[in-house]
Amino acid sequence: MTAPIMPKATAVWLIDNTTLSFTQIANFCNLHLVEVEAIADGEVANNIVGLNPILNGQLTKEQITECEQDDTKELKMIVKKDVPQPVARSKGAKYVPMSKRQDKPDAISWLLKHHEELSTSQICKLVGTTKNTVDAIKDRTHRNIQTIKPRNPVMLGICKEEDLEKAVIIAESKASKK
Repeated sequence: MTAPIMPKATAVWLIDNTTLSFTQIANFCNLHLVEVEAIADGEVANNIVGLNPILNGQLTKEQITECEQDDTKELKMIVKKDVPQPVARSKGAKYVPMSKRQDKPDAISWLLKHHEELSTSQICKLVGTTKNTVDAIKDRTHRNIQTIKPRNPVMLGICKEEDLEKAVIIAESKASKK
């Protein structure tokens, strides 16, 4: 069962505005029974403003009324089917932490050394860099060329092994067509 958006605030509202048992409130809010009792006693959540689960669309007034009349019934969260679910991003720029950005030239150098079949654009996508940077490392005109040591981008955490394998397979298939 899923918990309400703000469980303690919902529990505060249910304690203040209904005659539900502490067990029913604890089960609905995914809180421990002792914690609900402490909220009711004013020991916990003193400054929390109650959150109405009816207005949030998590419960109905009829459901609360039924559960108030019968202590054995449990409150059930209303699940909305029309709410769009988050979708994982598949394309676009990926974030590389500041600590790993200095490792990008090393990764580019490793890719150029070990996978000559990769195009500049494929390297740019894998590492998350520009074509100018890749070309500068290829031509050995990069400003830090003396300090660049070829290191595996997967080991550095710059790209995933699956992404590298896919890029190599695509590059090899393009090379075999030519």
